[in-house]
Amino acid sequence: VCGGSAIAAMSPSIGASQSDTGVAMAVVFLLNGAGLLIFPAVGRLFELSQEQFGFWAALAIHDTSSVVGAAAIYGAEALAIGTTVKLTRALWILPLAFGGAKLNKSESKAPFQWFLIGFLAAAAARSLFPALEAFWSFGALAGKHLMTGTLFLIGAGLSRDKLKKIGLKPLFMAVTLWLIISLLSLTAVIKGFMPHINV
Repeated sequence: VCGGSAIAAMSPSIGASQSDTGVAMAVVFLLNGAGLLIFPAVGRLFELSQEQFGFWAALAIHDTSSVVGAAAIYGAEALAIGTTVKLTRALWILPLAFGGAKLNKSESKAPFQWFLIGFLAAAAARSLFPALEAFWSFGALAGKHLMTGTLFLIGAGLSRDKLKKIGLKPLFMAVTLWLIISLLSLTAVIKGFMPHINV
């Protein structure tokens, strides 16, 4: 669905510990960095079109910022398509977070995540009022800084002992799943299993 935003949304819903959340964030951002560097090269190796690469990046890279970065390296059309598909994927945060809270209600007493409603309202408002683009851009920048601060606080709660206790298993699992998803989505894109988007 997404990277850091999905983790931030799902963690309270399923009662995840601070250390688990921190490890998940660290692994996702590590893979984001790898995707940003590797994907454009792989796209050129397989001679993907702008449209194909935009779809692939949006399907296989976790965070929107890394999708935007990788797609921008590949080309303007890839950037437009990748951003559109990725933001559409990000909307799945809402039902998944609500569903996670519902399924876990007997074990977790996490409060209702009202920021999810704010997320949906902001997305709708930006689409309905494009004339306020300067305001939306400022809001996006402010949100990015707040997210950075949140990630710092989560990371500050991690210690070497906690990371040792968790071990390499989460990293191995994450990398394995990411490779599977990347290869499957690349195959689907090459075979033409994707809709056409006018941008």
